[in-house]
Amino acid sequence: MCTLYRLTSRTADIARLFDAAPATRWEPPAAFYPDRVAPIVRATAEGRTLTDARWGVPPPAAGSRPVVNIRNLESPFWKGALARPGLRCLVPADAFCEWTDTPDPATGRKRQHFFALAIGEPFAFAGLLREGPDDEPPRFAFLTTQANALVAPIHAKAMPVILLPEDHAPWLEGAPALAFQHPAPEGLLKLLS
Repeated sequence: MCTLYRLTSRTADIARLFDAAPATRWEPPAAFYPDRVAPIVRATAEGRTLTDARWGVPPPAAGSRPVVNIRNLESPFWKGALARPGLRCLVPADAFCEWTDTPDPATGRKRQHFFALAIGEPFAFAGLLREGPDDEPPRFAFLTTQANALVAPIHAKAMPVILLPEDHAPWLEGAPALAFQHPAPEGLLKLLS
């Protein structure tokens, strides 16, 4: 489960890449963990906006921790949001982290490994929003899927859904979510560390 990602690109570069008006600003490099405010891109009547949201959706009644990753698209918890294009977002990133499934024998700790696009460009996760109280930014989580051949040896369970540029508009406009829930194609990613 991805619980850490990085964004080293500047605000203006991300706004340009995602064709979004910037309504937020951050200082790179930035590392995002659950419960941190992070930039997202959402579609509005005026066009795409680069704005803030908090990573982690309050859990369903049976849960105890905020939900940061979405795997089960049939869950009643997500079906309503998936059906409303206005609750979809793009989550810009330059790299994401997966922790090893088992601890390192020498240290007793799980190790971090970062993955990025092989071409070195920023990318987007497929995100879903839940509106927060008026005085707080919305909250988001992003879709995950089975790990591809590069990620699986490190974290076999899952990886984030990565949207390619041609996927941005269909995702934001409400195309069926299952069409996007697949591992990143071979060769798209590289292991950074």
